[in-house]
Amino acid sequence: MSGSGKSTLASYVEDFCKQKQYKVYIIDGDEVRNKDVEKLGFGRKDVLKNNLRIAKLCLNLRDKGFNIVLVPVISPYEEIRNKLRSVLEPNFHLVYVKSDIDSLKKRDTKGLYAAADNGVINDLIGYSKINPYDEPNDAEVVIDTSSKTSLKMSKNKLLIYIENYICNKK
Repeated sequence: MSGSGKSTLASYVEDFCKQKQYKVYIIDGDEVRNKDVEKLGFGRKDVLKNNLRIAKLCLNLRDKGFNIVLVPVISPYEEIRNKLRSVLEPNFHLVYVKSDIDSLKKRDTKGLYAAADNGVINDLIGYSKINPYDEPNDAEVVIDTSSKTSLKMSKNKLLIYIENYICNKK
């Protein structure tokens, strides 16, 4: 969800992968969304369309020789994640960056939760009743970024996964 630490962890992994001499790229979901001529919302249909755009970009980057493409975006629906997995396999690794609502509201760097609480946003993914978040049941790794978990612990858990299941398979 927004504010869970996806981009922070992706930047950390990017630095780690570059040290290991991997050609790595981070796809920022907001940049993809903002660059496209067709402006998309955050409803189910638009999220699917945006996630599929990102999957195509991943395939293009793979064709250009990138070893690792990091995609710290919200993919809130199980059906969309399953479709993305089928498009990107065998090189798809779902990392579920999980946090509790209280921690997300405390971080709220974009002011989205405050805006939702004030009625300015009515479709905040995972927070608004009309736009739920389906927790993944098939994530390769779950990273808890709630306030009870340190950033160092989250980074270490993700790096252990990266080293064991990605770097050693290349």
